[in-house]
Amino acid sequence: MATDYDIRLEITYSYEAPAGSSRTLLRMLPLGNAVQQLISGRVSTDPAPDFRRDGADFFGNATTEIAHDRPLTEIAFRFAGRVRRSGGMPGLDLSSDLGRLGEEIAAIRGIGPHVPHHFLGASERICHEPRIAAFAGALVAPDMSALAATRAIAHNLHERFEFDPEATEVTTPPIAAFEARRGVCQDISHVTIAALRAVGIPAGYVSGFLRTRPPPGQPRLEGADAMHAWVRAWCGAETGWIEIDPTNDLLVGTDHVAVAIGRDYADVAPVRGSLRTEGTHTTSHKVDVIPCEGRPG
Repeated sequence: MATDYDIRLEITYSYEAPAGSSRTLLRMLPLGNAVQQLISGRVSTDPAPDFRRDGADFFGNATTEIAHDRPLTEIAFRFAGRVRRSGGMPGLDLSSDLGRLGEEIAAIRGIGPHVPHHFLGASERICHEPRIAAFAGALVAPDMSALAATRAIAHNLHERFEFDPEATEVTTPPIAAFEARRGVCQDISHVTIAALRAVGIPAGYVSGFLRTRPPPGQPRLEGADAMHAWVRAWCGAETGWIEIDPTNDLLVGTDHVAVAIGRDYADVAPVRGSLRTEGTHTTSHKVDVIPCEGRPG
C-alpha cells in the first residue's frame, strides 16, 4: 500500500533592514529510501541565488548551499514536489532484549552514517540528563524488548506533554521542556531521544512532513501545519531502525514523509546560515501535504 503526496513548503524571512552577504544551507528535499520515493521535486529560492551547490551530508540528507551577495529585504526558500510513501514498520516484535542490545551494538564494525554508535552518546542539542534518565529507567527492564521499551517511553512522554507552540523556542534545551511538560514536536522528540539513549537504545531525529488532510473520521495530527519531527530508534540486528512519533503516540507510517535524519535538530535544520543585518526579522512557515486523488495504492 502506497500513497502519493504533492508537497509544498515555503519558509520566508523578512528583514527590518536590508540584509546582505547571506550564506545558507538548506535541507528541504525529501529522502529517498526503501519506503519512500521522490518522484519529482526541486528546492528553489526567491530571489534566485548568486551561488548554488547541491550535494549531500554525512547522513545522506540532500543539501543545497546558496549565497546571496546583494541586499535583501525578504527571501523565500521553497520545495515543491511529489513523493510516494509506502508502509514498512515492523509487524512482529523481533527486536532484541535490552539486556542484550549492548552486545549487538558492540558487535557492529564500521563508522557509516547509519551504524548505531553515532546515536548513543551526547550530541549538539542533547546531553545526558539524570532526571530524564531516571524517568526512562523506571519504565523499562532488562528483559523488555527494545521495541516495547521504545514504545513505552514514547507513550509516557506523549501522556506527559501538552502540545503548546508558545511554550518553547527552537533553542529550548530538552530538560527545560521536560520539566515544563509542554512544547512542540521538536521538544518531545529531543526528550524521547535523550530518554532512549539513557537506557541504551540508539536514537536519532527525523524531520519531515505530515499529511494535512486526515482520512475521513480520523483526527488531524499534531504538527501537520509545519515541518514535523519524530524519532528513529535502533532495536537490534534483526529489527534495525524503527521510527516512532511520540507527539502523536504512533509508529510512523504512510502519513509521514521524511526529509532528513540526524542525531538531533542541529543535524537536520531545514534552513541554517549566516548574514549581515541590523534590526529584527520575522519568519513565516507554510506547508501543504496533499494526497493525490485517484491513484490506486
